[in-house]
Amino acid sequence: MSQLRVIPLTIAEANRFVELCHRHHPPVVSAKITIGAMKGDNLVGVLIAGRPVARKTCQVSTLEVTRLATDGTKNACSILYGAAARAAKALGYSKIQTFILDIESGASLRASGWMLDGISPGKAWKRTDGEARGNLHPIMPKTRYVKRLNNEPRPKMVIEEPEELQQGFGW
Repeated sequence: MSQLRVIPLTIAEANRFVELCHRHHPPVVSAKITIGAMKGDNLVGVLIAGRPVARKTCQVSTLEVTRLATDGTKNACSILYGAAARAAKALGYSKIQTFILDIESGASLRASGWMLDGISPGKAWKRTDGEARGNLHPIMPKTRYVKRLNNEPRPKMVIEEPEELQQGFGW
């Protein structure tokens, strides 16, 4: 019997699996992490994580799982959520989060050490000018799960220009 293992994927590979197996979301446009779960030679699940969708969520310290799809293989969701959290921690994120439909149990998230963090009413998104935005996802309540990763605050960064930039290139 084959063990599950995690592999890196391209966004194209992950999106192809999402097209085939995700119940209610289309592929994504961008990502920071794309991983797959393999059982033997078969890809049985994918996870895509990127910047948070909600514009008021901290875009620097939070990573959001935007897609998770499996073929139903036992423990595939849990292994992917666990691997994504470890990768996010290694990259210095303070937390990783995801939203699931209110009708989904969240068992894989809890098994991976994620905590229930609130309920989103699931209303339609609006643009910054207040106009309605097209929705490609179910508009129903969603449950937010979070895993806190690094307690240290993000360090203040000072980026100094190299001396040649300060003096100009002489063009």
